[in-house]
Amino acid sequence: MKYSFLKGIAACAAVFCLAGPALAAPVEVPPGDVPFGVYDPDGDFTDKNPVVIEHLFLPWEDVYLPSLNDADQYALERHRALLVTVEPWTWSRSERNTAQYLRRGIARGEYDPNMAAICDVLATLKSPVTLRFAHEMDDTSGQFIWAGWNPKDYISAYRHMIDLCRAHAPNITVMWSPLGEPNMAEYYPGDDYVDLVGLSIFGLQAWDEAKYGHDRTFDEIFAPRYERAAKFGKPVVVAELGYVGDAKYVQMWKDSVRVEKKDYPSLVGVVYFNQHEVYPWPENFGTPDWRMKNQILQ
Repeated sequence: MKYSFLKGIAACAAVFCLAGPALAAPVEVPPGDVPFGVYDPDGDFTDKNPVVIEHLFLPWEDVYLPSLNDADQYALERHRALLVTVEPWTWSRSERNTAQYLRRGIARGEYDPNMAAICDVLATLKSPVTLRFAHEMDDTSGQFIWAGWNPKDYISAYRHMIDLCRAHAPNITVMWSPLGEPNMAEYYPGDDYVDLVGLSIFGLQAWDEAKYGHDRTFDEIFAPRYERAAKFGKPVVVAELGYVGDAKYVQMWKDSVRVEKKDYPSLVGVVYFNQHEVYPWPENFGTPDWRMKNQILQ
């Protein structure tokens, strides 16, 4: 089995990414030894080491495919692997953005050309590529039109698209990436369709205080999700990470997210979501600004 994601991390660590002094940048990488990556549309980590994973998000409709080649060149220049999250919808306001429309379209093969076009480009990229398709399918917030489906319907759609992509880009690594809820195993597509398991971990201090009465730690949120993920026997990645609060809260998270712990032997990477939230948290908790340069609330 090929793990291009892990191979990319190993190559970076040995050749470039972990060597030498850190260059000047507006933000600091959390300390620790767990390989680190970013979704970084503002370029805060352009010249920052040790970043070994470059995360991209793209829809499979209304997508400008040459941007993948640009991202590949950017990653190559920095000796980074690519994590590509493909979201099966359009970012335009459209009647196409409904669960019923998506389920029906996938079953009928109507979206096969969309996936094939993306994967044709992925096959040409020189960076190690990991595909993360239709993530957080166990989420119940209503954010994603592919989440909350009947598990059999989701698994069928997921397998269909992974099979199609592998036919066009056989060297990719595949990340199955639930939010980490207790029912996530219901959506597991099978070992043949998973090289890595990704999880999403976000710490919002205001939410913690309102819902739990205390500041939750990274481990408090991550540990039960890791336990669920590790049962599949695959390497585990924090595919999306963010934390916002006062200086003490942020420092607590920063000091723990990349620290190797014996309780997480399968953890092979953490990837920070360095962007403003686009979907409001429930109960008027707003849209947190996860960007490291703005994450400390005054």
